[in-house]
Amino acid sequence: MFIRREKGPVYVILPDGTKLTRSDLPDRATRRWVARRKAVVVSAVTSGLITEDEACEMYGLSSEELHSWRIAMETHGARALRATTIQKYRQF
Repeated sequence: MFIRREKGPVYVILPDGTKLTRSDLPDRATRRWVARRKAVVVSAVTSGLITEDEACEMYGLSSEELHSWRIAMETHGARALRATTIQKYRQF
């Protein structure tokens, strides 16, 4: 029997004490990005579960889009990832 081994750690512990695994990531076919799914991807990249390049390839994101999610979450928290309130957090 062959077990496929993914690169990187099996799980990571987030700052709030929760465990994040690859099975917690959104489906690769995700096209509708809600704030919760964005936050999970950003947490996985920030904690080292997956690389930024791997996330971009996996979900068809541009590096700029993922970078903007990371900056929004670091600066204002997960609420800044909501599409309806993104105008409040953008700097002009």
